[in-house]
Amino acid sequence: MSDLKTAALEYHAQPRPGKLSVELTKPTATARDLALAYSPGVAEPVREIGRDPELAYKYTGKGNLVAVISDGTAILGLGNLGPLASKPVMEGKGVLFKRFAGIDVFDIEVDSESPQAFIDTVKRISITFGGINLEDIKAPECFEIERALIEQCDIPVFHDDQHGTAIVTAAGMINALEIAGKTLADAKIVCLGAGAAAISCMKLLVSMGANIENIFMVDRTGVIHAGRDDLNQYKAVFAHATDKRSLADALDGADVFVGLSGPNLLSAEGLKSMAPNPIVFACSNPDPEISPELAHATRNDVIMATGRSDYPNQVNNVLGFPFIFRGALDVRAKRINEEMKIAAANALKDLAKLPVPKEVCDAYGVAGLEFGREYIIPKPMDSRLLTVVSDAVAKAAIETGVATLPYPKHYPLTSVDEVFNG
Repeated sequence: MSDLKTAALEYHAQPRPGKLSVELTKPTATARDLALAYSPGVAEPVREIGRDPELAYKYTGKGNLVAVISDGTAILGLGNLGPLASKPVMEGKGVLFKRFAGIDVFDIEVDSESPQAFIDTVKRISITFGGINLEDIKAPECFEIERALIEQCDIPVFHDDQHGTAIVTAAGMINALEIAGKTLADAKIVCLGAGAAAISCMKLLVSMGANIENIFMVDRTGVIHAGRDDLNQYKAVFAHATDKRSLADALDGADVFVGLSGPNLLSAEGLKSMAPNPIVFACSNPDPEISPELAHATRNDVIMATGRSDYPNQVNNVLGFPFIFRGALDVRAKRINEEMKIAAANALKDLAKLPVPKEVCDAYGVAGLEFGREYIIPKPMDSRLLTVVSDAVAKAAIETGVATLPYPKHYPLTSVDEVFNG
C-alpha cells in the first residue's frame, strides 16, 4: 500500500501537477491566425451567437464540453473533505471522459454554504457547457440538487454516483440472474446501504422490472420498513410491511445482495443463508462487503461482482458515463431521462454476451473472455462500448423527444475521431 501511495502521489505531481490541460484546436502560427482567433476576427462569431444562441454549438466548444462539478461532501469513500480535496477526483473524471469518449471537461469545485447556493452557482455557469456531471455530493442533498438543476438547465445534468452506478449494476445484475436461472421480476433483492447510489440502483431495477415488494433495503438502523418513522422521503419509497428487521433476516432466502455500504459487512453466515446460486455485488471500495476469496470459499455457487479491477466482474462507472454523455451530446439532448438510462443498461447487458475481441483479452492478460459467471459485465477497455452504448443512448433520446438534433450521420461510432470528422 505504501508503494501505491508513493506512485499515486508521484503520478499526480510529475512531470507537471495535475492530470488535465487545455489544448488548442486551431492554428496560431501567424499574425493572421491570431487575428482570426481573437481581435478583430472573434467579433464575427460573437455577432452570430448574439443573433442566434444556438450557433454557440457551431462556433465554440460548448457542444463537446462537460462540467464535472462537486462540493466535496462525499469524496469517494473518504467522506466530506471539502471541495478543494475533491479536485483530483474531478480531474480524474475528466481524464476518463476524454480517454474513452473524446469529451472535453472543465472540473469545477464549488465552495458553497448550502445546497441552494450550489444550485444557484451551477445554474449561472451552465450556459458555458453542453452537459453537467455532478460528482461526490452527499445524500440526501444530492437528490434535490440534481432535481433542481434538471428543471432549471436546458442541458443534460447527470449525477454519476447515482445513475452511473445504477446503470452498470443493472446490466450486470440482469445477466447474473439469467446465468442463475432467475428473473428480475421474481428476484428477492437485499440492498445494504441507503445512500445516493443504493437508492438509484434500486429505482432503476424497479424501472427495468424488479418488484419493489421484493427489495429489502438496509441502513444503519436495520431494514427499512413501513413501521419506521425516521425515514427521509427517498428511503421511504422502499419501506413496506415486513417482519424483517436485521440484515440477517433480510438475507434469509435472498437471491441477490447488493452492497453499497462498507467493508466486511456481509458475513459468511449471511451468505450461507441466501438462496441457491446467490448473486453478490459487493461494491464497497477498496474493501468489499465480503472478499471474493471468502465468498467463493463459503459458496461454490455464488456469482460475485465487486468495484475492484483486480477481480472479475468489476462494477465500474466508466462503462457508462463517458458513452452516455457522448450519445446525449451528439443529438444535443436537453436531459438524460429514464429511457436513456435503461437503453444504456441494456446495451451493456447485451455487449457482455458477444464474442470478446482478442485485443480486449490481451489488455487484461487473459487468453479469453466468455459470457458466464466470471464475465457478466464488459471490460472498460472494450472499444465497442463507444459504439453500442452511445448509439443506444442517442436513439433513446430521439425516440423520447429530448433530442434536438437528428441521428448523427457518423453513427454508430467506432472511434472518438468520428465525433469530429464524421
